[in-house]
Amino acid sequence: MINDVFKADIKYMQVMDESGNIDGELFPKELTDNMLIEIYRQMNFARSVDAKVLSLQRQGRAATYAPLLGQEATQIGSAYAMRKDDFFVPNFRQHGVYLARKFPLDLFFLYWRGFEEGNAIPVGFNGTPVTVPVSTQLPHAAGLAYSYKYKGLSSTVVTYVGDGGTSEGDFAESLNFSGVFKLPLIFIIENNQWAISESRKKQTAAGTLAQKAIAAGIDSIQVDGNDAIAVYKATKDAIEKSASGPMVIECITYRMTMHTTSDDPSKYRDQSEVDAWKRRDPIIRLSLYLRSKGLWNDDNESEMHNAHAKQIDDAVAKAETFKPNPKSIFENVFEFTPNILKDEEQEGISNNFWQ
Repeated sequence: MINDVFKADIKYMQVMDESGNIDGELFPKELTDNMLIEIYRQMNFARSVDAKVLSLQRQGRAATYAPLLGQEATQIGSAYAMRKDDFFVPNFRQHGVYLARKFPLDLFFLYWRGFEEGNAIPVGFNGTPVTVPVSTQLPHAAGLAYSYKYKGLSSTVVTYVGDGGTSEGDFAESLNFSGVFKLPLIFIIENNQWAISESRKKQTAAGTLAQKAIAAGIDSIQVDGNDAIAVYKATKDAIEKSASGPMVIECITYRMTMHTTSDDPSKYRDQSEVDAWKRRDPIIRLSLYLRSKGLWNDDNESEMHNAHAKQIDDAVAKAETFKPNPKSIFENVFEFTPNILKDEEQEGISNNFWQ
């Protein structure tokens, strides 16, 4: 005898297509015109900041950097769905989420100049520092979500991982843990099709990355990651249901440029692939929609870019006046500084190592 004991499927959602046309039945009713304009502004701001850091890096004024170009809808759409008390756990490319959640811009530039003081999270900012080792942030996110549930708090944790990160053991373990304990945790897979030079096609034989949640007993959905409205809706819906357990959202997007500034993508992918994805640019798509409704025009566009340029230049200027204090190597490492570090710090002071 052979019987089916389990069946599952993965849904795909798109609210706004490449031409800016909207599926009215799926459009979130609470998403006002002003909110959409703000999302559009924030997507452009993230792209402008991204371009500035890339320029600074090429001038030797910033450290190795991982651009977000092309992934603005996934990051800003999900960030705007979060509530004030929700917490996010990023990896190394969620610059847009930091900016949308109002991380101080001068500290952002300070970090990418190579100073860890810029990575010290301000009190009251609900996010963790940049995490470079792939997927190691996911167990931390699960632990945070567990603590929220244990304390009876209503906040949700939103964590991000790339397509390559879903091949790591940390991903599977965090899924399993959050599924067992039904944690208020949203996993957003930022599927940009490339894990450095390894294509999505060589990452896994799974038809989708979202289906990896099924084995852990977790609901999942795949969305058009270049559709800010679809990402917003999927994230908001998941947060509203997070008291009942976790959710996996696979956002289909594309890394329009290099993995980091030490990478040359022309060595391993065809330009024709990049050109095809350029036609799905998330910012152009939302611009078409706003203009079709009479909510945006060329004057608005020019005014926005001028304001962003000034804000960015002012933040860079402030970051470049920073004078590092060698004592900072002993700070922001542990919640409580252990005696061995206190002794080393005192030795440095006694021997004038800071002079």
